[in-house]
Amino acid sequence: MNLARGFAKRPGLMKPQNPPKTYRVKSFGCQMNVYDGERMGELLAEKGITPAPEGEEADLVVLNTCHIREKAAEKVYSDIGRLKKPDGSKPMIAVAGCVAQAEGEEIMERAPSVSLVVGPQAYHRLPDMLDKAVKGERATDTDMPAIAKFDSLPKRKMRSPSAFLTVQEGCDKFCTYCVVPYTRGAEISRPYSDLIDEAHKLVDAGAREITLLGQNVNAWAGEDAKGAKAGLGELIHAIAKIDGLERIRYTTSHPNDMDDALIEAHGTCDKLMPYLHLPVQSGNDRVLKAMNRAHTAESYLKLLERFRAVRPDIALSGDFIVGFPGETEVEFEDTLSLIDEVRYSQAFSFKYSPRPGTPAATMDNQIPEEVMKDRLARLQARLNRDQIAFNEASVGKTCAVLVERKGKFEGQWLGKSPWLQSVWFEQPGASEIDIGDMVEINLVEAGPNSIKGSLLDTVHA
Repeated sequence: MNLARGFAKRPGLMKPQNPPKTYRVKSFGCQMNVYDGERMGELLAEKGITPAPEGEEADLVVLNTCHIREKAAEKVYSDIGRLKKPDGSKPMIAVAGCVAQAEGEEIMERAPSVSLVVGPQAYHRLPDMLDKAVKGERATDTDMPAIAKFDSLPKRKMRSPSAFLTVQEGCDKFCTYCVVPYTRGAEISRPYSDLIDEAHKLVDAGAREITLLGQNVNAWAGEDAKGAKAGLGELIHAIAKIDGLERIRYTTSHPNDMDDALIEAHGTCDKLMPYLHLPVQSGNDRVLKAMNRAHTAESYLKLLERFRAVRPDIALSGDFIVGFPGETEVEFEDTLSLIDEVRYSQAFSFKYSPRPGTPAATMDNQIPEEVMKDRLARLQARLNRDQIAFNEASVGKTCAVLVERKGKFEGQWLGKSPWLQSVWFEQPGASEIDIGDMVEINLVEAGPNSIKGSLLDTVHA
């Protein structure tokens, strides 16, 4: 893995290109990538480049990549090969994100059609790099300045009543399977005042729900307006004071960074939604130690008990990896037992995939593919069981739903419950309903992935 650093230009020149008039950002992976993709779009819009109409190929395509899964780089090259405009020519191509950070100049060596390679901490320089590409210069920028990019990004543009706000980036945990510390850098926290200001601007622009983002979001730390030390719990309370903001969420958290103030916020802050995504990865302590997770199954379960004590209706989500090197059948069954005890409302699960440059990639006793496939199927069956049960237990409840978009059918609307369930309802001819409204819904019918609701009342934005 070439974890490139600094700024470099690939020798040689390309043919000068026409300045792009339209763009498309294709983001893969986590919500941080979604946020970064939105911000890159805003940077391009500042240059007068408009989003390509739906169904049409753009003059400039930005592949905002994820490096978590195996063969992520190969997928990028495959995507590059498929990019063509209607006339058969290739658009201008930029590769961004974590694969860009890991591969650096190697991308342009293997794919000469790529004009730009920019890492996740350097994409604020995308406009300048684009100007060089138009002149026929190829450029790579994988520098990792400490949050300098946020000062260079344009004013936020709202696309939905739900907005992302990055509060923390990077990771210092060095889980043995994970490439994020190498592609995203060390943990850094954005200043308190900057976050309060951006949250105000998001609400002024129409956001009714803000999701606070970070690789380890609860590692955020700073000083409040009075100079007192503050963690994520204190930040949430401050953001909750913004008039017009209805909901706050956060992801992704780490068990080792939980503190009393954040747990307390779930019981005292009405705007903080009853939902917690807290990855565990395994239910076996030996496997957790080999992963360098620095928590045990018991300490994780005790944490969840504390959250449930302050917010009994909280919906729990997690992440799981099956087939970590050396994992035995008995150890895997410990994970199944943990799932049975927690009863997650939803969760994400993956087969272990070795990432070049990580300690786990060279560990002995790599698990055969067929064994991992079998374990993943069994684990997902338990998770699906519990997700359906959680949705079914919600039937009969009345709750507020934030309307996010129209459905496929006339008079159909889609939104999210406080527990992050997808809710749909029908209101033919409902001219009084609009995206961004909060509506009172009776949950009437549960499916595996969504819940049907019945409209009771509308509270306009």
